[in-house]
Amino acid sequence: MTDFVAIDFETADHGADSACAVGLVRVESGRIVEETSRLIRPPREQIVFTEIHGITWQHVKGEPCFGEVWPELAPLLQGARCLVAHNAPFDRAVLRACCRAAGIEPPTLPFACTVRLARQAWGVYPTKLPDVCRHLAIRLKHHDPLSDARAAAQIAIAAMADGEALV
Repeated sequence: MTDFVAIDFETADHGADSACAVGLVRVESGRIVEETSRLIRPPREQIVFTEIHGITWQHVKGEPCFGEVWPELAPLLQGARCLVAHNAPFDRAVLRACCRAAGIEPPTLPFACTVRLARQAWGVYPTKLPDVCRHLAIRLKHHDPLSDARAAAQIAIAAMADGEALV
C-alpha cells in the first residue's frame, strides 16, 4: 500500500498564508504510524475563523511561526509518495503560501484529495468531511487539525482497500 502523509491546516483569516494550526498523520502499509499537531502563530493578529476552529490569538501569540514549525515537521514526509487532504486544493494552497512567505521550498509531493476519493469509491454526496466520516463510521472532531488529518488518512486507507488509487 502506498505510504502517505495526511495533512490538515486551520487558518486564521482569508489569506492562504495564515495557517494557525496543522495536523499531520503518517501512514505506512495501510496503518497510521505517527501523528503530530502544532499551533502556529499566523502572520496577522486578527483571527477571523475562531468560531469555526476555536483558535484565538491568545492560543497562538506565543507559538512559533510557520517558518520555525515546518522544519520540525517536514521530516515526517520523508519517503512518503504523496500528501492526502480533504479538499486538497485548500491545504495545498495553504502549504505553498506559508512556505513562500517563510522562504522555504514547498514539498514537491503530489496531493491526493479525499473528496475525490469518496465520490469515486462510494458515491458520497455531499462530500464534506463530516458527511464522509459519517458514511464510513469514522470518529471526527471537525476543525481540530489532528482529527481532520486522521480522518483524511482513514478515508484514504478505506478507498485504497476498495481499489482506488491515491494519485
